Amino acid sequence: FCRVDPYGFERPEDFDYASYEAFFSRYLVVLTRRAIKWSKLLKGNNRIQKSLKVKRYIRKGIPNEHRALIWMIVSGAQTNMEQNPGYYHRLLEGEKNDKLVEAIKTDMNRTFPDNVKFRKTADPCLQHTLYNVLVAYGHHNKAVGYCQGMNFIAGYLILITRNEEESFWLLDALIGRILPDYYSPAMLGLKTDQEVLGELVKMKVPAVAELMERHGVMWTLVVSRWFICLFIDILPVETVLRIWDCLFYEGSKIIFRVALTLIKQHQAFILEATNFPDICDKFKQITKGTFVTECHSFMQKIFTDPGSLSMATINKLRETCREKLLSQG
Repeated sequence: FCRVDPYGFERPEDFDYASYEAFFSRYLVVLTRRAIKWSKLLKGNNRIQKSLKVKRYIRKGIPNEHRALIWMIVSGAQTNMEQNPGYYHRLLEGEKNDKLVEAIKTDMNRTFPDNVKFRKTADPCLQHTLYNVLVAYGHHNKAVGYCQGMNFIAGYLILITRNEEESFWLLDALIGRILPDYYSPAMLGLKTDQEVLGELVKMKVPAVAELMERHGVMWTLVVSRWFICLFIDILPVETVLRIWDCLFYEGSKIIFRVALTLIKQHQAFILEATNFPDICDKFKQITKGTFVTECHSFMQKIFTDPGSLSMATINKLRETCREKLLSQG
């Protein structure tokens, strides 16, 4: 068995190879079928228009060989990169903020210690690429600078695009447009969205909301890493990439769909919890196992399980939750 997955991550000691093999042999058939459909859609030219067909294709998964390209196009990163030639390199050549550089350097060895491509001994070592992307981004978006969590996201982008400049523009698409204010120093967007999830759980899985309230468990304790790391290190790599396919096309509401599906699917299990630590533990457990490994069926579930979830609903909830947070000061 291969101890290292195709993305360079070492598999944990207790990795269940048998059930993974069983899933993957089925999934490979799906991937092959999707790849043929995508090749027809792209017909050798690298342009696609947003459409219901494209949205449907993306929900069913982008083959890895097309992933970087499709992410770039549908997120608007491609357009931004083309409109700003040489901008990324100018950022790297310009004056540097020492404090920012120091903060990024500190996190280098902490980023994916379980990934062989990010080790100092790797050739090429992706730490150098990651450092460049984060330093450039910190100087491009001074309001955000650098915040923990961004290293993991940039790292994933690098693994998929294998391109420094594309990773930079995709990071910009995520932080600047797709995720509202997650990484700014006050993290208001992040705090707001955790509250929004709480409100959505009240609507869709009221028994779990009631349990959380009864034991005084704040949502931020159990889901903040879901939001900050966009499920990196929480869910299996293939599943995270499938979530990101949709995130780049459909925006931040995908995060709520995933979170609600995890909670709804494991409602009975979560409700067995009888105290505070127990609840926290259950939330760790629900992100493991075959339900999340079977990324194809999991992705179908996130569009059916939570029921309807409009951007209008989310924006309304964001407004009220943000006001509440600001009034608490």
